[in-house]
Amino acid sequence: MDYRKFLFDRYRTAQGWGAIDLKAADRWTRPYDTWLHGWFPSSRDARILDVGCGPGFLLRYFSQRGYTRLSGVDLSPEQISAARQYCSDVTLGNAIDYLQRHPAGFDLILAIDIIEHLRKDEVLEFLAATHSALAPGGRLIVQTPNCASPWGIVQRHSDFTHEVGFTPGALAWLLRLMGYVSYEFRETGPIIRGAKSFVRWVLWRMLRACWSAYDLIETGSAAGAYTRVFIGSAIKPVASPGTEPKSGRSTAMPNAAAAINR
Repeated sequence: MDYRKFLFDRYRTAQGWGAIDLKAADRWTRPYDTWLHGWFPSSRDARILDVGCGPGFLLRYFSQRGYTRLSGVDLSPEQISAARQYCSDVTLGNAIDYLQRHPAGFDLILAIDIIEHLRKDEVLEFLAATHSALAPGGRLIVQTPNCASPWGIVQRHSDFTHEVGFTPGALAWLLRLMGYVSYEFRETGPIIRGAKSFVRWVLWRMLRACWSAYDLIETGSAAGAYTRVFIGSAIKPVASPGTEPKSGRSTAMPNAAAAINR
């Protein structure tokens, strides 16, 4: 049995998710404003792709901020049906195949909670494909469970379709390998909305200080991210004249292909 096709064909049903709740979805607006601050294209005409777009909440988020050239791709027919409420350019299909068909086609690619569902060879192929699909100077944003978190093992195994786990350092190493530069990562901790969330934020900062101190004492360095998931960002560099392949494919592709085929 192709277990991934079996599960992703009915992913919302398998997860026990009910009807789309826009009010609940809009609660993510302020967190994304905070966690992704400074990573968005300045031009509202930028080409943005949400890989694994799910029910389309991020597409809706960007649309509400005035971005007009939005695209999405997802394996789940259930998710695609929901996403098309917010974006007409949403494709049902394999993300790697889609990316490879659009060389230098996007200025921003988002991969939120995607790479942990891929096998190791697929992770390399996926990152190479995103590099190829980005225009020079374009940005990749990746969110994934954080194995450096005290709750990392829980997040790693919280979904039957999770194949691999990452720390911020492990993701940085892979992105450099695939030709990305200017990597940075951020925690996804509590966002202050009122008195209760302020208390949560203060308590979180206290706990974080304890975890960081423990890390520093034991290893001599701190992981820097202790939330259950983290978000990373990296840039496809602007190639020097004459170095960018005419096909638009990333210069990392041959090395990636060799690594995958070993």
